[in-house]
Amino acid sequence: MTAHHIRFEVDGDGIGVITIDRPEKRNAMTYVMLRTFIETVGKAGEDDRVRVLIVTGAGGAFCAGTDLADLATVPGETRGVRGEAGEHSVWWPIVACPKPVIGAIDGYAVGMGAEFTSQCDVRIVSDRARFAWNFAHRGLVPDTGAGSWLLPRLIGPSRALRLLYSGAFLEAAEAKEIGYANEVVAPEALMDAAHAEAHRYLQSSPFSLCHMKTLVWRGLERDVAEHMKAHVEALSAAFKSADHKEGVAAFLERRPAKFVGR
Repeated sequence: MTAHHIRFEVDGDGIGVITIDRPEKRNAMTYVMLRTFIETVGKAGEDDRVRVLIVTGAGGAFCAGTDLADLATVPGETRGVRGEAGEHSVWWPIVACPKPVIGAIDGYAVGMGAEFTSQCDVRIVSDRARFAWNFAHRGLVPDTGAGSWLLPRLIGPSRALRLLYSGAFLEAAEAKEIGYANEVVAPEALMDAAHAEAHRYLQSSPFSLCHMKTLVWRGLERDVAEHMKAHVEALSAAFKSADHKEGVAAFLERRPAKFVGR
């Protein structure tokens, strides 16, 4: 157990795993846990050992949201928000992480937990996964802003608003049907499936993946002209990169590439 119920491990292949580990509370987040989680995602993004990151929860749940008992210790009229609007790494730490992030989601992903699943690049879920953006039941709006900005772009405005208005559960099968979940597996196969997905990305250039992630997520907020300017800059940098040189050499020499991430 690491500090404040957040575990971080890296295997020899370069796959990092962050586990929210408070199963007795369905991994509900306290203020201290949330701060540690954000810091841990940031550290994983900076860790040269990590090429792909998996985010998951322990004990048959992903995250049941904010621990309301902890939240109630601070009166609503005096409760501050997490940070300034421009602090993306505070609000959307998973999007801000420069590595590919796979959500391995089992059981409940509710409130803030659902928000963090929206921030993942790919979602592998168990057949008992259940998502709910139940903020309207608590007199709130989606607490990271992901439910009101990312979710409509992932599944469409009408589907997103229906989930936000009702606070109803999105079950695993429907999540797969509407494209929110990429794969649905049995609970006991979840981590194996997430690792198998991660291994697919290990064959790719870390330099490329970092730039692709930035282009895709930032592209959602740019117009075409801005996007193409960023694209040209990224492509120019890619042509000059050691990974591009190695990728071409590996192809010509018919061998696996040994990328260095620069």
